[in-house]
Amino acid sequence: MTARHGDLTLCLTGDVMTGRGVDQLLPHPGDPQLWEGYVTDARTYLALAETAHGPAPRPADPSWPWGEVLDRLAAAEPAVRIINLETSITSRGAPEPGKAVHYRMSPANIDVIRIARPDACILANNHTLDFGPVGLLDTLDALASVGLTPVGAGVDAATAAAPAAIPVAGGACRVIVAGYGSGTAGVPRHWAATAGRPGVNLLPDLSTTTAGAVADQLRAAARPGDITVASVHWGANWGYEVPAAQTAFAHRLIDGGVDLVHGHSSHHFRPIEFYRGRPILYGCGDLIDDYEGITGYERFRPDLRLLYFARFAVATGELRGLSMAPLRMRRLQLAPTTVAETTLLAATLDQLSRPYGSRVLVDGDGTLRVEPDHG
Repeated sequence: MTARHGDLTLCLTGDVMTGRGVDQLLPHPGDPQLWEGYVTDARTYLALAETAHGPAPRPADPSWPWGEVLDRLAAAEPAVRIINLETSITSRGAPEPGKAVHYRMSPANIDVIRIARPDACILANNHTLDFGPVGLLDTLDALASVGLTPVGAGVDAATAAAPAAIPVAGGACRVIVAGYGSGTAGVPRHWAATAGRPGVNLLPDLSTTTAGAVADQLRAAARPGDITVASVHWGANWGYEVPAAQTAFAHRLIDGGVDLVHGHSSHHFRPIEFYRGRPILYGCGDLIDDYEGITGYERFRPDLRLLYFARFAVATGELRGLSMAPLRMRRLQLAPTTVAETTLLAATLDQLSRPYGSRVLVDGDGTLRVEPDHG
């Protein structure tokens, strides 16, 4: 992996949820049984999407859900790709008792993840253990089978907490990524990895002490010149508001030397802040899911998605730019937005981010650019 023109570009996504309806679309669908209150067959979600926007190919190529994303990645050539992988990859295990929604995809469909070539798959979220520890172990095995790196969950506490160190720029520096789950996003406390139990890297709280420990961990893993990323699964599924505790936690991470806070959990984007010259993505929204055709939250436009690009100077670590590629989900595939949708995305995110000192503008090529608000 290399950086161009002395810059290092990171691509970051929100939730990649390839279970349920997406899994049923792929070449090797798993058992469609669900344990939800209203839907008991994952194929129902596929049918809802097709009713909304027309039929999808069956079976679809593993590249299908990514659609426009693969072209965007080819054009941008990011040195590092970080996704929040929010599904269990297993055909075994029992569904977590008392949980309203369970995500899993067949291990035989692992190419749907491999094809995007993520360097870090964040697993510190509230669906990684939907099918218990055996489901997590299968997920780890599936990722390992295609050379992908899990972050934020593991066979024990030490493995789950260990950051990934991704070499870039010909070895001149690395990107250090660690994943953290929060109970505010519905991660059950008993999912926390221990010395003798597989699980997720679960934050005990969002206190000053915990933020300091996270910053210390990333700082200890980094060498001079490395870029550090704290990837945090936190907050509710819906709503634009950012709780004060999350803002304070993110600020403390930056104060402690973290270069980028990668937040996710909400099904739509949340504000972006520049704090001390460092970006805080409070909520990246979903990237891939099977929510197309589901009604009830239209005002949030959850069909509109963003692919995030953060550019740093290799020599100094200075943030050189933050941009997003706007996308929309159609037939369970990510497609380009219309001009009106791009304008809506920019206007909404700009309004949300202004109180955090950021402006969101539309560039001539239709990408969104984030800048500090000096006005």
